[in-house]
This record gives sequence, structure tokens and C-alpha cells, in this order.
Amino acid sequence: MSNGLVNRLLATDAGWGPLALRLPVGIIFTAHGAQKLFGWFGGYGLEGTGKWMASIGLEPGYLMALLGGGAEFFGGLALIIGLLVRPASAVLAFAMLVAIFSVHAANGLFMKNNGYEFGLALLAVSISLLFSGAGKASLDAVLAPAGGKR
Repeated sequence: MSNGLVNRLLATDAGWGPLALRLPVGIIFTAHGAQKLFGWFGGYGLEGTGKWMASIGLEPGYLMALLGGGAEFFGGLALIIGLLVRPASAVLAFAMLVAIFSVHAANGLFMKNNGYEFGLALLAVSISLLFSGAGKASLDAVLAPAGGKR
């Protein structure tokens, strides 16, 4: 990987604002991923989540559960520690688009009806972090070379 690409992935000139987004949303994504992957926090694990995903047309279900759960779990951890936040945010934004359009859009906006409002909020945060980068108090800021702003 070229130094220029690494610099662009890690660089951030954002202040403290991204930290306020990264931590709570990282916790949410990590917990949701843990439900899908490990069955933690009342989740169904890979087997159960895979069967459900197959039932809504996301085939092969087990692989989709592994991909979705992995994106949420590891992407959430990346947000929490502030490492590779831009690529993690891109993956998380894609995961939220899939969730919104494959599960929630037909139910309208509101969560009361299993709508897409929560997914939309997570999508918005993911896109914001994709543009801003990790900000201060992140491993990206520590690892980015001086003057590595994009």
C-alpha cells in the first residue's frame, strides 16, 4: 500500500466532534454485530441470523449474517478506538443501506413500526465520519504523519 493512500485513510483535521459520534455509535454497532455473530445480548448468533436473512431473501443467509455481523462488530470496534475510521465508516454506511432497503423501508420512518429511522441515523453518522475522519483522541490521529491532512 502506498504511503499516499495510508495518509489519506488516516488523515483527519477534525476536532473533538467525531469522538462524540464515534463512541456511542461504535458501541451500538459492536453490540448489534455481537448479536449476529455470537448470540450475545439476546441475539440469535450466526445460525439464527443466517436463517432469518435467508427468509427475507438475503442469500446465502449464513454468509450474509457473517458479513453483516462482521461489518457491525469490527466496524464498531474501529469507531471506538478510532482506527481506520474512514474505511470502517464506508462499510458501515453500506450495511445500513442494505438494512434500510431490505428490512425497514417498507415499514415507513418510525421505529414503532420497525421503520428505518434508527438505520437512517446510523447511516448519517457513518457518512459524517467518512467525510470527517476520526478526529482527535483516535489512533488515526496518532498514526497519521504530520501534515497528512487531505
